[in-house]
Amino acid sequence: MKSVDFLKAVGGVVAMVVACHTYAQASDSASTGTTAAAPAASSKKENRALGKKVRSALAKTQGLDVSNINVRARSGAVTLTGTAPDNDQIQKAGEVAKGVAGVTSVTNKINVQQQ
Repeated sequence: MKSVDFLKAVGGVVAMVVACHTYAQASDSASTGTTAAAPAASSKKENRALGKKVRSALAKTQGLDVSNINVRARSGAVTLTGTAPDNDQIQKAGEVAKGVAGVTSVTNKINVQQQ
């Protein structure tokens, strides 16, 4: 019975040491200002800016109806979704998006609009 009590006490001490160590690490990163939120905010802005650049390039393309096309960018990868009147416009949208600086890949999920 005494060995069980001893093991419980050792387990409690180990749990406290682990908890204190974890808290100390969290406090160190907060005091030095190195958090994971800063890079995420930066890439979010970069993604938004790239999406706007692609959207602008699509809008400037003559003969391309962009009213039902959505653009999503993530780390250089662009996804196009929505509808277009015909396959030629779908292909043209994909090619224009690939030509924008900063785009590393394009996933074209635009469908032909059913009338």
